[in-house]
Amino acid sequence: MRSPRRSLCAAVLALEAITVGLTVPVMITLADVPRGTALTLGLGLAVACLVVAGMLRAEWAYWLGHAVQVAAVALGFVVSLMFVLGPLFALLWGTAFGLGRKIERERAEAYAAFAAGEAAGEPDREPDHESES
Repeated sequence: MRSPRRSLCAAVLALEAITVGLTVPVMITLADVPRGTALTLGLGLAVACLVVAGMLRAEWAYWLGHAVQVAAVALGFVVSLMFVLGPLFALLWGTAFGLGRKIERERAEAYAAFAAGEAAGEPDREPDHESES
């Protein structure tokens, strides 16, 4: 079964890749950053987002995801709007990470309870519909 934390965090990183990729023209036209520097910073961070999103199968890759969030905020020193968007994506990342971890934990507890019931030989029970009313 697919990890909800991985799915949520990968989605945040994919959207963040689009956002930081779109900072390249802003850096060139509005911030007067040299074209090579803008391409290196913007597209480099966008590629890093996508690479980390693909590596989230490994637990240590989430630490790289945290580092990407720091880099996105630091991009604000070049494009001031990233001081707004960077923390917003960091908040989304933290929410995806925390909520995904909570779902994984609750899913594991539910599977453990089900397995314990199976091991005890409890028959499958139908839900009690009377208590729902």
